[in-house]
Amino acid sequence: MELAYIPSPSSGVLYLGPVPLRGYAFCIIIGVFVAVWLGNKRWIARGGRAGTVADIAVWAVPFGLIGGRLYHVITDYQLYFSEGRDWVDAFKIWEGGLGIWGAIALGALGAWIGCRRRGIPLPAYADAIAPGIAFAQAIGRWGNWFNQELYGRPTDVPWAVEITSSADGRDPGTYHPTFLYESLWCVGVALLVIWADRRFKLGHGRAFALYVAGYCVGRFWIEYMRVDEAHHILGLRLNNWTALLVFLLAVLYIVLSARKRPGREDVVEPGVSGGEGASGSEADSDEGEAVEKDEEGAPSEKEESSEAETSKDGAGSAKKS
Repeated sequence: MELAYIPSPSSGVLYLGPVPLRGYAFCIIIGVFVAVWLGNKRWIARGGRAGTVADIAVWAVPFGLIGGRLYHVITDYQLYFSEGRDWVDAFKIWEGGLGIWGAIALGALGAWIGCRRRGIPLPAYADAIAPGIAFAQAIGRWGNWFNQELYGRPTDVPWAVEITSSADGRDPGTYHPTFLYESLWCVGVALLVIWADRRFKLGHGRAFALYVAGYCVGRFWIEYMRVDEAHHILGLRLNNWTALLVFLLAVLYIVLSARKRPGREDVVEPGVSGGEGASGSEADSDEGEAVEKDEEGAPSEKEESSEAETSKDGAGSAKKS
């Protein structure tokens, strides 16, 4: 008999009258807000304007959601297109099913479009938003708790999650809460990126690559614990191979980028001085305008001296006459 465990909610949906409020969707939305908020603070600290991160997120977030859903549906097509399944369910994103690999890939495409429209280098934007993405993932994983999904092997540890639903082949019992493991791991990755960025002044996309590499390490062992249906290649789940490949690419990028472009970008946004943010630049501009007005409105020292000498000469002439 288990003395302690994490209980699952009886339902992942609350109804406000006829309006359904879904826990999974709330977790995704809150995660997006946290990512944009933190990304905005980091972008301003790097010398960008306030609001730029949110403007680009308007492109990145929809692309990311579509990419995440596409990856999930393609890699788990049997859940939607096999016999007895309804293909319409592939569009029910609120019921869960977002692949982070597709979300990052297509989200990066959306961010690239937004950055290109603003004349902003994508690597600099990616560095600013990287820890926020990790925090967003940490929050978003709790949506799986609301849906009673993505748990690991059976266990009786005190922090096991209780699964009460028997839908879609689930067996009620207590299991490793892999959603919780990944959530905590993502928090650790976010803190690692923030620390490393301050310590080593990461630039040109290396902070983002560090986030990717760190996440892949955790995803590999967490994925290995999961028991939900998945495709296997040479005894490993598909996402294990994906995590391994993406990890190697991220590390390779860090090494090559550090050699080719050491240091950090001096300017991340056109028209804004590096390292001061929009408020600092605007203040400097206002101060400069004020100085120019003072210089235009007040006589120079040479003019004052000339006027004084003329006055003296005039006074001397009056005395002689």
